[in-house]
Amino acid sequence: MKHISTIAFTLFLSLFTSQLIAQDASTILGTWLTSSKEAKIEITQEGNIFSGKIIWLKEPNNPDGTPKTDTKNDDESLRNTPIIGYQILKGFKWDDGKWEDGTIYDPKTGNTYDCVIESPENGVLDVRGYVGFSMFGRTDTWTRAEN
Repeated sequence: MKHISTIAFTLFLSLFTSQLIAQDASTILGTWLTSSKEAKIEITQEGNIFSGKIIWLKEPNNPDGTPKTDTKNDDESLRNTPIIGYQILKGFKWDDGKWEDGTIYDPKTGNTYDCVIESPENGVLDVRGYVGFSMFGRTDTWTRAEN
């Protein structure tokens, strides 16, 4: 009888933990507006990896009417890549209350930074790009956007 209750408890605990992980994932998934309100980022999940791409720009075109491209990229072969559709968040994994081990790319500078994402409250993401240690960086607060 004791064995059956241990199995039942273990099953309950694993189901409860799975539900918590699913709830945490849902807090990051969707469309987010950057604090400057210049871009919307769509965050998706594939397996246990989270990534995000630019799906909207306030000013999507250059003054001559052509779509903005990744002109600052160190890799010259990528400089004609359109900014809309560009994957700027890569490789994030959920770990102990935040998404870690990912990178964020800044198309304004052509730089890629280590990044951590936290959700301190519903509808808000704190996206922190940094170099070296997380204290040398910048945090941008994104809000959930309408599609």
